[in-house]
Amino acid sequence: MTKAEVLLWLRLKNKKILGQRFLRQYGILSYVVDFYCPQLRLAIEVDGVTHTTDTQRKHDQRRQREFKKLGIEILRFTNPEVYSDMTQVLHAITEKGKQRI
Repeated sequence: MTKAEVLLWLRLKNKKILGQRFLRQYGILSYVVDFYCPQLRLAIEVDGVTHTTDTQRKHDQRRQREFKKLGIEILRFTNPEVYSDMTQVLHAITEKGKQRI
């Protein structure tokens, strides 16, 4: 895991968000997401600089469409968001989780 993923994982593990269990490095179809909550059908990705290329963005969009067909929603955060505004990241995850309960 990247440093940003480790920092977020420390806030997600042990059912710290809405009492829900998040898994890390979870496989869905032929993809691996950074974090996944099966009960909420919510995937969370922490994106570094590799996700800024056109090729990677297209790949991410294709994956997102496939997940949507399965009823899985993806929340994306950048490494800088995790480093500088963890409170907002956790708030966004909590609010999205409330919508999916």
